[in-house]
Amino acid sequence: MVNYKDLGLVNTKDMFAKAVKGGYAVPAFNFNNMEQLQAIIMAAAETKSPVILQVSKGARNYANQTLLRYMAEGAVEYAKELGWAKPQICLHLDHGDSFELCKSCVDMGFSSVMIDGSSLPYDENVALTKKVCEYAHQHDVTVEGELGVLAGVEDEVQAEESHYTKPEEVIDFTSKTGVDSLAISIGTSHGAYKFKPEQCTRDPKTGKLVPPPLAFDVLAEIEKKLPGFPIVLHGSSSVPQDEVDTINKFGGKLPDAVGIPEEQLRKAAKSAVCKINIDSDSRLAMTAAIRQTFAEKPGEFDPRKYLGPARDNMKKMYMHKIINVLGSNGKAE
Repeated sequence: MVNYKDLGLVNTKDMFAKAVKGGYAVPAFNFNNMEQLQAIIMAAAETKSPVILQVSKGARNYANQTLLRYMAEGAVEYAKELGWAKPQICLHLDHGDSFELCKSCVDMGFSSVMIDGSSLPYDENVALTKKVCEYAHQHDVTVEGELGVLAGVEDEVQAEESHYTKPEEVIDFTSKTGVDSLAISIGTSHGAYKFKPEQCTRDPKTGKLVPPPLAFDVLAEIEKKLPGFPIVLHGSSSVPQDEVDTINKFGGKLPDAVGIPEEQLRKAAKSAVCKINIDSDSRLAMTAAIRQTFAEKPGEFDPRKYLGPARDNMKKMYMHKIINVLGSNGKAE
């Protein structure tokens, strides 16, 4: 059993309480490798932003759970080395799909876990989420649950259609399960293709797809039912058009990739939404930089020479999100 406190990590309790009160959202950035982790820590340390390092089931299998534990511990020490005296870093399981997986993460030093029973019948989701909460809370690990279904694809998580969270269920769900935060569905979506072209309109000037707005009325209803309760948005990458254009320019093929407009995320961050998940934007920033290096320097084969620019590009993107979208900069001095 590894206790997350021994690794220098924190859970999300205080993070979220401050975010709800302060009208900002904590960034939850997914990572799979060292360069992504370095970029996240550099951005968070430079902006003094609390940060959630998210690991999906697929990323955990890819990176190895033992290495992840030491990477997280190293991330805390690296943050201190960069001048962040008291790093506020959480290691979180994203979209845990079983009690066994969540338990394993708690036992390996994760400070927060998500149990996603949203595809199950309601009563089964409640029972599974409650079981995870009972175990995690024994070790002071915070738990995120989910109500509603997001469309799109992210690692093992896949759904054809989204189903908005039903506001009438949220009080019952949170009280029966004991979850510390709740992921809801109000129109965000996983992946780089968050919306089909037929769901969008086209900007007559640019020809670019404009996605449908988020269901802020549903969010408002949930806030009324659960005043001050931490709400989470998944699938909230904006799919920056400049990164998509770079990928396409240098041999990629991402037609009609579209994400959540940043002004809508800014609005959400000022509400009870205190955790916003971003994964695809990091993948796009990394891939765009690598493709550009390969195209401009076809003789390059030193990984540092293409992963270095990729890391720099991701750091720039993370800092932009922290400062200009989520408003979490300076909140973890």
